[in-house]
Amino acid sequence: MADLIAIQNVAKTFHLHQLEKTIHALKPTSFSVAAGEFVGITGKSGSGKSTILKSIYRTYLPQSGAIVYDSARFGLIDLAKASERQIVYLRKFEIGYVSQFLQVMPRTTAREIIEQAVLEMGHSQEAATTRAIEMLRHFDLGQDLWDSFPATFSGGEKLRLNLARAMVKHPRLLLLDEPTASLDSQSKIRVRELIERLKSEGTTMIGIFHDIEFMAGLCDREYNMQAGQIHLATVNPR
Repeated sequence: MADLIAIQNVAKTFHLHQLEKTIHALKPTSFSVAAGEFVGITGKSGSGKSTILKSIYRTYLPQSGAIVYDSARFGLIDLAKASERQIVYLRKFEIGYVSQFLQVMPRTTAREIIEQAVLEMGHSQEAATTRAIEMLRHFDLGQDLWDSFPATFSGGEKLRLNLARAMVKHPRLLLLDEPTASLDSQSKIRVRELIERLKSEGTTMIGIFHDIEFMAGLCDREYNMQAGQIHLATVNPR
């Protein structure tokens, strides 16, 4: 199966000029993910896990290496060198990112946040409303919250809304940064159900987890990060 994305000797360093200190967040790292695969990454806080995802999403610009992504729109493209316009397009139509934190425009309701994600993909308002309601219900966000502002939500509710917004677009590549943090057991089941559905539909995923039990039987491969270096942990037969 062809690779959808290949991380090739990617390294990221942060320079803290005030402290005259250099942090090697990610040492030269290489691995690839085939189309339709789900790769899980574990490791202690500060080991470099999130740096990998943020480099792929281009929140961070790595100092060296290449991130070669097989785009439906642009073909093979190095995300580390892509133009800002190309990155905006890919984030809108092909690559999704879910973090532990919800960042949205102020005074936008939960329903509107998901509707906007669907509208961005070129669908009608009617389709956007229908899909938004489906996702809000799936993640057990009560109807009393649909037209409320997320600033009033609990941490778990914000995370569920963040997941709904990303997953409703069915991205080709989905990056998950601790998608089960602060979720109760029932919400974790709902997240797993959607991940399994997306995987069956061909979405490629890279996820960071502390919840090893959640990963069991879900990931095709598992890596462990230690001090900025990645190590293959297990390969699960498909």
